[in-house]
Amino acid sequence: MYFKHVYEDGLAQASYVVGCQATGSAIVIDPRRDIQVYLEIADSEGFSIDYITETHIHADFLSGTRELAAATGAKVLLSGEGGADWQYDFDHESLTDGDSFTVGNLRFDVIHTPGHTPEHICFVLTDLPSSEEPVMLFTGDFLFVGDVGRPDLLEEAAGVKGAREVGAHQMYESVHKLDYLPDFVQVWPGHGAGSACGKALGAVPSTTLGYERRVNWAYRTTDETEFVAELLDGQPEPPTYFGTMKIWNREGPKVLQSLPRPNRLDPSSLKRMVDRGAQVVDARDKFAYAGGHLPGSYNIPDSSDFSTWAGWLLDFERDVVLIAPDHRVDDLVARLVRIGCDRVVGYLPDIERLSDTGIELEIVRQRTVADVHDDIASGAVSVLDVRSASEYGDGHIEDALNIHAGRLPDHLAEIPRDREVVVHCETGFRSSIASSVLLAHGVRNVSNMTGGYAAWQDAGYETVAEGEPVG
Repeated sequence: MYFKHVYEDGLAQASYVVGCQATGSAIVIDPRRDIQVYLEIADSEGFSIDYITETHIHADFLSGTRELAAATGAKVLLSGEGGADWQYDFDHESLTDGDSFTVGNLRFDVIHTPGHTPEHICFVLTDLPSSEEPVMLFTGDFLFVGDVGRPDLLEEAAGVKGAREVGAHQMYESVHKLDYLPDFVQVWPGHGAGSACGKALGAVPSTTLGYERRVNWAYRTTDETEFVAELLDGQPEPPTYFGTMKIWNREGPKVLQSLPRPNRLDPSSLKRMVDRGAQVVDARDKFAYAGGHLPGSYNIPDSSDFSTWAGWLLDFERDVVLIAPDHRVDDLVARLVRIGCDRVVGYLPDIERLSDTGIELEIVRQRTVADVHDDIASGAVSVLDVRSASEYGDGHIEDALNIHAGRLPDHLAEIPRDREVVVHCETGFRSSIASSVLLAHGVRNVSNMTGGYAAWQDAGYETVAEGEPVG
């Protein structure tokens, strides 16, 4: 048996290539949209990709199933569970609870495990030439290392009312649906730490059922009511693009055949594109952006979180222009394509010559925590905390307004305009993004608190949580 774990750090997303070496047949599980990695694996290992499958209709990335099927002619096997609203709308063969299929000499048994989504399925792998005992379990967004999948996305991101409680109870039942499997079975989940599909995912790539039964809170919590309450409490805010991904993945993403290659722009052509409505994403770090940037551009730094923040903030129906060096463009385009942002039409490698077009660069004003502390006391500033609600609840600057950075475009009316607004997050990464959003939307009375909440705490200034001082 051949096995390859393919991990994409930006979305903390795992996909898998499993092959039968005796027959040369392979399957890909939960492929991402830029499929070259799977084609290269198959070519180097001498496999034919004959099957493609998914554990569920994904919300956090655009599936590569149709893309890979178009490139290989592989048979597509997808869940037929979950009811009429959760059926895939493109050609495939349906799988239901209790079904089995083979890839060469490898058998895959299907288990319906609703909770995260109604149609979710898992795959139990048995390497028949070696043993009749199962060896691996591909759990998608159902069972993670140290956690289970969140059940609230259908309600939070897709607007399905009442789905979170129903999903939580289904998750409790699904967890115990695996009780018949032995402890030694390896668990290979769909995500790792950093994914928004759960709240406490472990950083290691895999685990075993036996280990999870001993340490995972979902197995230790035996009362269903307590389980439901714990599962629903404290889930992170889902990015705004999640609802769109559910729809596109159910209908079947557009087949690209190759990744777009945007044109290298000069300042004049960049200006023309902006005038025609293109969005500008400045992928430089927060310091470079603060020192001078194109007015109206969003600062989404080239980091592991690039895809997620692009999903939070960009309009996928508009053209996108990148500000990034030549050697980073292909990777940034791939990260955008993974979430369905395909309209990357150009890039500018630097902004040094923008002044030649008569464009005056904009800066982000910086304030130290000492300055902010003094001005709060005098009433000269308002503080905007752009961390998550759970972070804010654990401790914040008194009277700070809390709006998640990704939700700012929908809450601009809540931003004070009669005084300076000092933006902060934990260390400064998210507040740079947030400051760029505010400036791009015409909120000019903005500055950034250098070092963020961590610097505020290090300075010994008082904070509050649940209305009580904590520092």
